[in-house]
Amino acid sequence: MSLEGKTLKVCSCNRTVGIDVKALAAALKSSEALVVHDQLCRRDAAAFQSALGESEVIVACTHEATLFGELAEQAQSKAEIRFVNVREHGGWGARSAEATPKIAALIAMAALPDPEPTPAVEFKSGGDLLIIGPADAALDWAERLSGQLDVSVLATSPGELPLERKFPVWSGRVSKLEGWLGAFAVEWQQENPIDLELCTRCNACVRACPESAIGYDYQVDLDKCKAHRKCVDACGAIGAIDFSRADKARSEKFDMVLDLSRQPVLRMHQLPQGYLAPADDPLQQALAAQQLGALVGEFEKPRFFRYREKICAHSRSGKQGCNQCLDVCSSGAISPAGDLVKVEPHLCAGCGGCATVCPSGAMTYAYPPVPDLGLRLKTMLGTYREAGAKDACIVFHDAEQGRKAVLEQGRKRGLPARVIPFECFHVASVGMDLVLGALAYGASQVRILVTESVADGYVAALERQLGFAQTVLTSLGYAGVHAALVRDLNELQKLAPAATVTKAATFNLSPEKRTTLDFAIDHLAKHAPTPKEVIALAAGAPFGAITVNKETCTLCKACIGACPEAALLDSPETAAATLH
Repeated sequence: MSLEGKTLKVCSCNRTVGIDVKALAAALKSSEALVVHDQLCRRDAAAFQSALGESEVIVACTHEATLFGELAEQAQSKAEIRFVNVREHGGWGARSAEATPKIAALIAMAALPDPEPTPAVEFKSGGDLLIIGPADAALDWAERLSGQLDVSVLATSPGELPLERKFPVWSGRVSKLEGWLGAFAVEWQQENPIDLELCTRCNACVRACPESAIGYDYQVDLDKCKAHRKCVDACGAIGAIDFSRADKARSEKFDMVLDLSRQPVLRMHQLPQGYLAPADDPLQQALAAQQLGALVGEFEKPRFFRYREKICAHSRSGKQGCNQCLDVCSSGAISPAGDLVKVEPHLCAGCGGCATVCPSGAMTYAYPPVPDLGLRLKTMLGTYREAGAKDACIVFHDAEQGRKAVLEQGRKRGLPARVIPFECFHVASVGMDLVLGALAYGASQVRILVTESVADGYVAALERQLGFAQTVLTSLGYAGVHAALVRDLNELQKLAPAATVTKAATFNLSPEKRTTLDFAIDHLAKHAPTPKEVIALAAGAPFGAITVNKETCTLCKACIGACPEAALLDSPETAAATLH
């Protein structure tokens, strides 16, 4: 890895990080002499500002990124600045000098260009908010929020209504809620004879009812009501009371939903953007209400996936084949659509679990795509190896809770010199292709950090994927545990290295999952200690064989037409179907 055209500024963070300058320069193939500063953010700040020219600047410090940005602004510099963490990620303390190869690898990875931008998904929200929940709580929050948002209330239980009508109020039970920020559709059943939206709150019905079945919630207590219907006469032409209207279906559209129900209407792991469900916890309700103001306007998020219908194995000719993406999706973004599946990009949360479990490669991850992640792994591991180190253990972690856990571990205890953190948007996107690709590039092991925020379905899917990968490696004779989940980073302190390839692969990872797997497994098999010709994988593996009963096969070849992967081919020379 060369830093040509880039300026590198390295800091030892007040001499807490030991760095072998010569080894670092050699690993990065630096043509200029590297200088390690002790206080780049304080005493040596002028050295940073003097480096701000036309070239890109890489700063080996993340703690003072804001300060460095301010210094660049003061210098009126337009240079692009990249930051890389070499203290918590690299290592500090008495043994930090051992981490120089890892620091070189982290810098080399940071020096790579950004991936191509991912297409965006747009949201538009005008601030039309529906609050669902018990009347007392829902009306209270509606009063507070009505000054900044267009508020409506759907009361799911009675409560005293205010005399002044400031916003629409309905009553009933939600029967359907779907959509996303700026496009929610809500249906509910009005279960009471009094329509709160028509009611003028004149109290005529309250006075007329002989059983006192109507209070200032303006709802009929049907247990007390004896069917005198005097309230109907009192309401008169206003027409707010109609006993034949109970259970009437209603529907409206909203930009946002604040659900205060004790049991939320939507109970999926990953809730749609714009739907907040703090239940009946006052503190959580206050935090949710605070977020609503920031959800008004126009927004974008990445389109996290690519879907190729032609090779989707969901169904063909009315025969269902694969539901793996449907089963693993935690946001409800994927639904059946005949022989194919439909993915709603507004609901997709970017976990990538669908791409991980997809056996055909019809669903692929795009934030960033596998080839870009592969280039980063290849560059990082190549630099690490050229710096004279071995037995690298890659730890994939997500950009939120995983990042926090890695930084806390790095600050309190430090990471072993051979453990290299690798951040991705969500760990559920780390499939068998990426894992075996990393091992083919020379990694000794791969660990995927799962925090409490990772859904159980994703954990199970990752365990299956890593199980398939480990079976392949064990069958090829590579000793040790190469691929596994990790929940506690302390477990890595005493983790023994596993056997790896004697020669690192040079190929790039492909956007086609099957192509990447073919290259990676071929390379691992070529350099395997004791390769096997046939490797038995558990049921559900992305590889396998087709068993055909020759006695009952009619050679109709319908299977050839039905197979989306073209795994079965028509043989022009013989009346037979061949497995590709």
